[in-house]
Amino acid sequence: MQVPLLDLKLQNQPLKSRILAEIESIADSQGFILGPVVERLEKAVAEYCGAGYAFGVSSGTDAQLVLLMALGIGPGDAVVTTPYTFFATAGCISRVGARPVFVDVDPDTYNISVAGVARALETVPGIKAIVPVHLFGCCADMAALLELGRQYGIPVLEDAAQALGAEHPLGGAGAIGDAGWFSFYPTKNLGAFGDAGMVVCRDAELAARLKAFRNHGMEPRYYHKWVGGNFRIDAIQAAVLGVKLPHLDGWSAGRRDRAAFYRREFERLGTPLRLPVEPWAGSGRSNHHIYNQFVVQTTDRDALRAHLQQAGIGTEIYYPLPLHLQECFQSLGYKPGDFPVAERCARESLALPIYPELTEPQQAYVVGEIARFFEARPA
Repeated sequence: MQVPLLDLKLQNQPLKSRILAEIESIADSQGFILGPVVERLEKAVAEYCGAGYAFGVSSGTDAQLVLLMALGIGPGDAVVTTPYTFFATAGCISRVGARPVFVDVDPDTYNISVAGVARALETVPGIKAIVPVHLFGCCADMAALLELGRQYGIPVLEDAAQALGAEHPLGGAGAIGDAGWFSFYPTKNLGAFGDAGMVVCRDAELAARLKAFRNHGMEPRYYHKWVGGNFRIDAIQAAVLGVKLPHLDGWSAGRRDRAAFYRREFERLGTPLRLPVEPWAGSGRSNHHIYNQFVVQTTDRDALRAHLQQAGIGTEIYYPLPLHLQECFQSLGYKPGDFPVAERCARESLALPIYPELTEPQQAYVVGEIARFFEARPA
């Protein structure tokens, strides 16, 4: 049996005719940049996540970049974030000339450590923002982080690139803090047919700046109060996302069902894996992890991955080297051992196949192969 890490064809094929009709409509109108298709998507995403304002941009990376630019974060400033995340989280901080300040992650959720953020705020001068990441589709501890933001008078900016549709007791991912952003990279729960993203916020003044900054700082046309960038989403990508958005809750529920199957079977078999946690489940709302990835941990990670590859099962390592040890950040002065939990995650984490169309026989095969691997290991 072959079990890919992800099979986008199974999701996109049933929507093909509707998506192609939308693309044909745009081709007929020749309205390729911004316009009513983009505005409809922005309104729908703002309503979906609970934000006041939403602006489509060219990628999740550019969503973060334009937000930092609009907030005036730059040279001489510092931003506290996690070293266990996709590169863009810290890369954008560096690109505006600010300094990433890393703190370790929680060993259960893999999200940023609240205690670590508190220590950084006490000891590091010049911190202008807190950037938690809702990693793999699980919300960070936003109540505690917002309280720290209030104490120090700085914004909490949510990297919700992997988490559109995730719920926290305080609301939807991306719309809990002062601002946030999403990625619509094709492998996300809501994926475009290429790069696309969205930045969201509640404040009207910030919204006006974001709208201008994504279009060269231009407002009105050919008048530039600020130096922005070309961060516009294409109308074709907005059209694809507009067709897919109504299906997102169902797809995320499918991922949660598959996660529950894994958890149930691994626990039944006593498989020695650290499984994902759901810190907000049962806390008063329909709070949930949306499982953009189902990530387990084992000290036998590399051998297990090789075994699964031989068995025709796709896996991925998110992420093999934490950001504080990346060559491009050597000048920040971090060294091995500074963030032991993040470093352990990088050594031991493995993402298993999880997508709404994954069948129970395929999952049973994955579970069986993992059980077979551990049964063959020395006691």
